[in-house]
Amino acid sequence: MSVPVPPPPAFNPRLAPHHVILRPLVTEKGMHLATRRNAYTFQVVTESTKADIRRAVEELFNVKVEKVAVQNRVGKMRRSRTRRTSTKAWKKAIVTLKADFKINIF
Repeated sequence: MSVPVPPPPAFNPRLAPHHVILRPLVTEKGMHLATRRNAYTFQVVTESTKADIRRAVEELFNVKVEKVAVQNRVGKMRRSRTRRTSTKAWKKAIVTLKADFKINIF
């Protein structure tokens, strides 16, 4: 009896690798993750999937990705006098690289 093989991850055809990653997030926590766990944080397009993010990081930085974790960040409420608005929601990706790879931007 053969073992079923899962289908390959589907990529969003509209998103080229340079469109997926908006900017690296350089924070204290992000730097700690980069030095201790070889994990790097990026702000990514909200329509991107884990497969899109993995492909983009591997192609743009010439590294091998071990794991991708994604957080959907909710926009915060802001007040100014009598007006209430909110900041935009955005997506954060934490990309863990294999042990012998590094990204030199951070």
